[in-house]
Amino acid sequence: MTRNSRWPGFYKLSVEERRRMAAEALGIDIRELIAAVGDGGLTCERADKIIENVVGTFSMPFALALNVQINGQDFIAPMVVEEPSVVAAASNAAKMVREGGGFKAEADEPIMIAQVQLDDVVDSVRACTRLRQHAGELVALGNDAVPGLVQRGGGVRGIEPRDLGDGMVVLHLYVDCRDAMGANLVNTVAEAVADRVLELAGGRMGLRILSNLCDRRKVRVTCRVPAHALASDGQSGEEVRDGVVRASRFAERDPYRATTHNKGLMNGLDAVVIATGNDWRAVEAGAHAYAARSGSYSPLCVWRADKGDLVGVLEIPLSLGTVGGPSRVHAGAAMGLRVVDACSAIELAMVAASVGMASNLAALRALATEGIQRGHMALHARSVAIAAGAVGNDVERVAHRIHALGNVSVDAARRALSELSSSSHSAPPPSE
Repeated sequence: MTRNSRWPGFYKLSVEERRRMAAEALGIDIRELIAAVGDGGLTCERADKIIENVVGTFSMPFALALNVQINGQDFIAPMVVEEPSVVAAASNAAKMVREGGGFKAEADEPIMIAQVQLDDVVDSVRACTRLRQHAGELVALGNDAVPGLVQRGGGVRGIEPRDLGDGMVVLHLYVDCRDAMGANLVNTVAEAVADRVLELAGGRMGLRILSNLCDRRKVRVTCRVPAHALASDGQSGEEVRDGVVRASRFAERDPYRATTHNKGLMNGLDAVVIATGNDWRAVEAGAHAYAARSGSYSPLCVWRADKGDLVGVLEIPLSLGTVGGPSRVHAGAAMGLRVVDACSAIELAMVAASVGMASNLAALRALATEGIQRGHMALHARSVAIAAGAVGNDVERVAHRIHALGNVSVDAARRALSELSSSSHSAPPPSE
């Protein structure tokens, strides 16, 4: 089924109406959708079998990012995030990108790194030479440990010994994980070859584990946004474009700004990672290590003006899976994968990276125009209203009032709620 991610007015619908529309558009039985994400997708009984010392479960909003078009194909991106405005902003930015032809993405093969570390190696040069000479044997030994992966077309693709100095040698084994994130597979390979590595190189056995800096598993995304699509109240598209470019250059020169710049990108990317049951801690670790690869922390996504348009370029290491992991036990994660309908882990990584790029664009556009707080606080006001005790229709009423006053605080919300309550009590009864 060809999907269209343009759902105008979706945000105006009630939750029940959104569920019906999404189920119909996605070809998913609405009962399955509600059962999977209606109450968080995980029972306490099942949670107790996943981790230790369980006393309950913790839910976050499960939402859909719209307007996402990648390489000419539309995707609905599931997002799990608690921060107001992230989903709306990413969807809005994706709509702007769509006017320029959508996101263009490509990705490396899903290669992860298994590390086998040795200490106290007497002759590191000789050790590295011997490991290279026995590369075929070590590759075969690693593949024997993961026959299922080999059957699916994956497996160990090669090795690389590295001399870290002071008698420390580490052997990298490059493992094609196919549609798995790969942590367990890679750790299995590392442990399977460790004894033979020690025999060949000498020294003392150290760690045997994957690296989350998956710099052979990168995703690259580009987009072109026509200037007119960036226009905001009181500012032309060209002015907004130039403001985004200046903000990007600020991040390129200053690690303090680059950190927040990248956080804006991860707002969207992490939300897709979590919604599909993937390891967002691993993704974060790899992304930030890659951002610091030059010795100075840098932005992962940069923006430039080109032929009148705004052009963005993103490169990020990204280890995601569409099989295994929480999707087998967490109904919400399984539903997230059904919603995005990616044909492979590579395609899922492209979707997550594109949503991250949209989130970054949305943040920079807001900073370049009205400032980050105006739109953010408008949506945040609803959470503040709930915290003040508002329920039902009063949530929107209180949120609108405190935002209009420019005082989005719990105290202000309580006063507004009290005023609404007083006015409703003093109103005359409706005539019959």
